[in-house]
Amino acid sequence: MLAHKHQGNRIVKLDRIDIKILYELQKNGRITNVELAELVNLSPSPCLMRVKKLQAEGYIEGYSAQINVSKLGQTLTVFTEITLKNHRQIDFARFLAAVEKVDQVIECHLVSGGYDYMLKFVTSGIGEYQSIMERLTDMDIGIDKYFSFVVLKSPIVKSHMPLTSLFPM
Repeated sequence: MLAHKHQGNRIVKLDRIDIKILYELQKNGRITNVELAELVNLSPSPCLMRVKKLQAEGYIEGYSAQINVSKLGQTLTVFTEITLKNHRQIDFARFLAAVEKVDQVIECHLVSGGYDYMLKFVTSGIGEYQSIMERLTDMDIGIDKYFSFVVLKSPIVKSHMPLTSLFPM
């Protein structure tokens, strides 16, 4: 068995078929149950039961559309390394509370290395990014320094995790 989740007194186990179902659904959330069943070598009824079980147990958090933002207009993606002045729990909490409210921050990661956080911004342009960073530094939320990396091109962007490689059976 591959993944375990404690639910009450019982342990829910995922097998390779469950992982394959998750893998396929993350690539195409609108796939029909019949198509999905075929891809994972099940008949439709047991496949649907497994999908409902995966949803009920929280392995599937929801479904959404992947938007081609470039068709809507030009955007700017910036990765930003941020170092905080202090490293107490309250400093991290204050920083996260402020950053969480910035809609243009689409990812925030606490990382090891020479800085504390790596943020991914998607903005309408350099002016908007600059004003967001000025506002954040003016808020006195503990930012010591930051470095910005403007994305020129994104030749590889995947929207799915390599589940079958991460959790081989």
